[in-house]
Amino acid sequence: MRSEKDKMLAGELYRAEGPEIAADVARASAWMDRFNASVARSAEDCHALLSELFAEVGAGARIRPPFHCDYGSNIRLGAGVFLNFGCVVLDVVEVSIGTGTQIGPGVQILTADHPRDPAQRRAGLEFGRPVRIGDNVWIGGGAIILPGVTIGEDAIIGASAVVTRDVPAGATVVGNPARAVASRG
Repeated sequence: MRSEKDKMLAGELYRAEGPEIAADVARASAWMDRFNASVARSAEDCHALLSELFAEVGAGARIRPPFHCDYGSNIRLGAGVFLNFGCVVLDVVEVSIGTGTQIGPGVQILTADHPRDPAQRRAGLEFGRPVRIGDNVWIGGGAIILPGVTIGEDAIIGASAVVTRDVPAGATVVGNPARAVASRG
């Protein structure tokens, strides 16, 4: 029988319980305590800390604390990625952020989702859908990226936008729900 963690990572319905999941949550919580304890650290120290928890951390990737995540082990950062203060990444499945992407303060990237069937929700089931953010994307402060969204390279996400569907490369989207306002050639 497959573990709840195996089901979670496969994007299937699972219960957020069991020893593997509890150990991963505890590990991420202890890491966040250390990471968020100081904003005054060198780029090298930041990279070393991120590399302890994340699946992949490109050269020069940086996150300003406070930062919060579920597991961290499902996050991949390309080279030169920057996340400003107060970002939240719910990474029950993979979150990949491409090279050179800049993310404003208070942005939420969410992979955790819940069944639409109320009986399944009452049973404590949930699932995840990966979020993929391309290279050189700019995400304005307070934006929310919902589960399953892919954002193409060179896109711009306006401040406080709620991104409910894929964003093509080069597009600019704003609002709730986010809608395209311009495309760059």
